[in-house]
Amino acid sequence: MTTLLESPPATPALMPTYNRFPVTLVRGAGCRVWDDQGREYLDFVAGIATCSLGHAHPRLVQAMSDQIQQLHHVSNLYHIPLQAELAAFLTRHSGADRVFFANSGAEANEGAIKLARKYAHTVKGYEQPVIITAQASFHGRTLATLTATGQPKYQKHFDPLVPGFVYVPYNDLTALTKTVLELEQVAAILLEPIQGEGGVRPGEWDYFQGVRRLCDERGILLILDEVQSGMGRTGRWWGYERLGIEPDIFSSAKGLGGGIPIGAVLCKEQYSLFQPGDHASTYGGNPLACRAALTVGQAILELDLLSQVQQRGEQLHQGLNEWVTAHPDWFQEVRGWGLLQGLVLRPSAPFQAGDIVQRAIAKGLLLVPAGPQVIRFVPPLIVTEGEVNLALERLGDALKQ
Repeated sequence: MTTLLESPPATPALMPTYNRFPVTLVRGAGCRVWDDQGREYLDFVAGIATCSLGHAHPRLVQAMSDQIQQLHHVSNLYHIPLQAELAAFLTRHSGADRVFFANSGAEANEGAIKLARKYAHTVKGYEQPVIITAQASFHGRTLATLTATGQPKYQKHFDPLVPGFVYVPYNDLTALTKTVLELEQVAAILLEPIQGEGGVRPGEWDYFQGVRRLCDERGILLILDEVQSGMGRTGRWWGYERLGIEPDIFSSAKGLGGGIPIGAVLCKEQYSLFQPGDHASTYGGNPLACRAALTVGQAILELDLLSQVQQRGEQLHQGLNEWVTAHPDWFQEVRGWGLLQGLVLRPSAPFQAGDIVQRAIAKGLLLVPAGPQVIRFVPPLIVTEGEVNLALERLGDALKQ
């Protein structure tokens, strides 16, 4: 990959766990950020689908300032009113009845996996329960969620992995059904409504309808990973709403707190099997994080951001499709929902996604790859029509090189 910007100095005290782009960001406002040299960038990464209200949004700034002056953290040994309020908000705007709060998407998925295993042991009587996940999926970096992730590149050097996971192709109902029939103790099927890290691949309606039927027929839990697709990112509250189904359990994080760390496991009443001592989190659902998530949720409602996401998502999709039409030898298609869009490169293209991301940085546009062949666009939900047009213009400048 060609380096177009001068790299900042190394930070030897940090573990080198990231291949960082040569930019040091120090300030943000709305959909824009600035680096330590004063250069402005249009942010179509949003902390990887996390900063729902962009940067320094007045609502979030005020809410966090007020809350940290009042009470920012207490233990879950005590009742936390904001936690109860947030749980009620999330259940009102989903098909869930119960909520457990954690700190991240990986922790939320870990909680869902534990819930599925308790269901398998206590309800189904399974001794060796199996959870089926999809190839090219991504569910987190803890050992269990890493094992659930159907991408060997993330698992290398971390074995022995957690037993009890089997992988099938995504959007392939025949393969999934065959696997379920071959296995004796399938406790759950864990899927993303739209694969994000796996290349921005939306779930197909018929596939998810079939998965729901299969789970109902065989007493299998359907768990959906809504970490990237939830909280309005697709133009609905949850990605599963685009597929005409409801899960038994689902996870949320990323955009839930608008950049303040919070995750959640949500489930139907009959699958709320955790008892005191089964699961816990020191920081999970503390007053500061819950206030942030409530602020994001209320903004989505009061600013009509779901309609906004649908409109801006269609605008972005159409604009990216123009590049597919203009350069069919480079680009294969545009796919995605709402403000989770992917521009897919052909394997024969003379560059990879990371090359385009690097050149876009030099033009003042922040993007993120989703694998080597997909450029991902996940701006804040508040992005304007003019900002989408500006992003397409800056992308064009990068591609002209």
